Amino acid sequence: MKIELLEKERLDDLGCRDYKIIQNPEKFCFGMDAVLLSGFARVKPGQRVIDLGTGTGIIPILLTAKTDAGHLTGLEIQPESADMARRSVQLNDLSDKIDIVTGDIKEAGSLFGAASFDVCTCNPPYMIGGHGLKNPSTPKTIARHEILCTMEDVAREASRLLVPGGKFFLVHRPFRLVEIVQTLSAHRLEPKRIRFVHPYVDKEPNMVLIEAKKGGKSRVTVEKPLIVYKAPGEYTDEIFDIYKPKVYDTREKENVIPSP
Repeated sequence: MKIELLEKERLDDLGCRDYKIIQNPEKFCFGMDAVLLSGFARVKPGQRVIDLGTGTGIIPILLTAKTDAGHLTGLEIQPESADMARRSVQLNDLSDKIDIVTGDIKEAGSLFGAASFDVCTCNPPYMIGGHGLKNPSTPKTIARHEILCTMEDVAREASRLLVPGGKFFLVHRPFRLVEIVQTLSAHRLEPKRIRFVHPYVDKEPNMVLIEAKKGGKSRVTVEKPLIVYKAPGEYTDEIFDIYKPKVYDTREKENVIPSP
């Protein structure tokens, strides 16, 4: 399907199933965190999935390539990003598989109804608040700072959206781990699986992947660390296993998998 690109937009090849995504580098482009979250999430055949704050739709598109989900929904508050996501869905002939909805995470439960999904994913803003920011309304700032929603909002609405026993998959920053676990537990989302992501084997983690179960018991497994680079500019084999690009030449690696 032919899709028109708007000014300053580009078409990026995702390297899996010939899927492509429309992005505007002046707004916001997906990063390593989204790729790793799509690999960490576990979706059973036929399950209903929602991605909160989907941006340009990268996580639903990657989950379509990696899983047999029944249907996926992306919720995005920024109209320009939601429009790019919709056009990417159309471009990849996935309109019968993925819906993109423009709306506020804080109202997700009202938009879709309680217990509407089996799986919820989220790559939320990591930084607390937007005090002192020069341009708090720019797309990049909104994606990175808790200006339009907080971790409390995300946990509350995810819990409302999920069926009993449903799974919530989150990527965040380790410095907020204690707060995240407390917030999830307060909304009956019990952490079951945690994995730290390290840029190098000898460096401290800069990301954390979390799986929580609605109504689950208090018992968590900490998985082995995920290492991104084995040498400067050289990804580990596990990163390629997670992303599964078609071609492993240097150019493809640099273009397909974003830096963390």
